[in-house]
Amino acid sequence: MTWLWVMLGSALGGVSRYWLSGFAATVVGGTFPVGTVLVNITGCFIIGFFAALTGPDGRILVGNDTRQFVMTGICGGYTTFSSFSLQTLNLARDSQWLLAGANVVLSVVLCLVAVWLGAAAAGVLNQLKGA
Repeated sequence: MTWLWVMLGSALGGVSRYWLSGFAATVVGGTFPVGTVLVNITGCFIIGFFAALTGPDGRILVGNDTRQFVMTGICGGYTTFSSFSLQTLNLARDSQWLLAGANVVLSVVLCLVAVWLGAAAAGVLNQLKGA
């Protein structure tokens, strides 16, 4: 039954990615893939937060199906590493070396920071007393 939850989560993640990427392109423009960067950063934060919050030392205990639904399904369908890679390649092919490099640096550095912040935020919640 886990596969069904993962598929449902992936569909929800994909729709969310489509919406946020489109929104960002409308607001900022489509030359630089801001939507992809935002999706990857927020996806990294969400997976870091959820993994720490529901892990063995976490504040919330959830079953394996729920973890797979969120982490593999939603986050897997939401984050866009393949889109990021193709957009970076296209920028490089168009000799947009500065934009291609900026996309790599921003995506990698900010996503690592986001996953760390997500895990740290959940760590704070895990330490709270009470319910």
